[in-house]
Amino acid sequence: MSDTLDTEDAIAMEVDMQQPQDTLTDGGSRPATSQASPISPSDDEGEEEISQPEHPSDKDDGQGAHGFRPASLPAPGASLTASYQWISPKPTAVGPYAVGVDEAGRGPALGPLVYGMAFCPVAFVDGSLAEMGFDDSKTLTHETRVELLKALSEDTTNMGWAVSVISPQAVSSGMLRRPPVNLNTQSQNATIALLQSLLSEPYALDISEVYVDALGPAEKYQAYLQSRFRTLKITVRNKADSLYKIVGAASVAAKVTRDYLVEGWVWEEATRTGSNATRNEIDGEATWGKGTELGSGYPSDPNTKAWIAEHLDKTFGFPTIARFSWAPIRTAIERDGHKVQWIDEGQKTLIKSFESVSGIDKGRSMVTKELGLSSVSTL
Repeated sequence: MSDTLDTEDAIAMEVDMQQPQDTLTDGGSRPATSQASPISPSDDEGEEEISQPEHPSDKDDGQGAHGFRPASLPAPGASLTASYQWISPKPTAVGPYAVGVDEAGRGPALGPLVYGMAFCPVAFVDGSLAEMGFDDSKTLTHETRVELLKALSEDTTNMGWAVSVISPQAVSSGMLRRPPVNLNTQSQNATIALLQSLLSEPYALDISEVYVDALGPAEKYQAYLQSRFRTLKITVRNKADSLYKIVGAASVAAKVTRDYLVEGWVWEEATRTGSNATRNEIDGEATWGKGTELGSGYPSDPNTKAWIAEHLDKTFGFPTIARFSWAPIRTAIERDGHKVQWIDEGQKTLIKSFESVSGIDKGRSMVTKELGLSSVSTL
């Protein structure tokens, strides 16, 4: 399914953009909790250029290449069970600042979607930043990306970065909602929420320019973002990570964060033993593969295909690294999982009660209309 913005996406976009609760702005790192994420998820897999991952490390020390561990990761040993934001310490240089926005992981069937932002003074963009080597992260080696993120992290005077990590569970939940929340709306929400976090107290970054990698038609998305942030100069372009170094920096932040998350994935189900889990003789934990065994997460990756084929629990499906609403995951469960027959399945009166109505109540089921319910919180 295409990720281009359709009319409904471009016009409606009726989403709650409240300040996310799972936000950290002191430069530290913490585990994601089971608290529900305020960032709305998506409803379909994206079309993204595939780059085979060069994994941070085959070691279990959590440090990855060169002993470096991005500060944007959850605490060592913590599972990614909910979406979260992470923001580096605020740079000390005088603004105004330019901000770049890009993502990693729109298309994979495994792992989180990560939105990244990088920012520096406008005067720094055409000088030192241009000489650092930032570019579309897919064109860089893993080692180069890590070194660039280290440089981005070390210059606390001029540079800062932030990520919004949307967990696979959140992506799946949004995709399976009725009506579903599509991938573009999910991405818009993440971009807006993270930008609001930079602008709002206590961070209150003096921003004048924002450069964004496009979602669908660049002009429509730029107009939408400009309407949300009227005092900023918003520029949206296709392949912006190749055109603007500040977007390239954001691309690196997102890509490195996602690579380390997938490579060092902490299995929430580690103490359980699914039918296809392998037993770790040392600590007795069940594992479902690691590093290159998972592949890039893209459905076309042979390693990812093999992992999906070999790790289905016929009753419970897949571990939570999988996006359950992605076509390859959904198809595997429907084709090879145990069949379920609900006792009320096929009852015409029950089906009719939960069918959507039309007119002013379009989108609401008949049962909620008749009971006068606007939210489950009223029950």
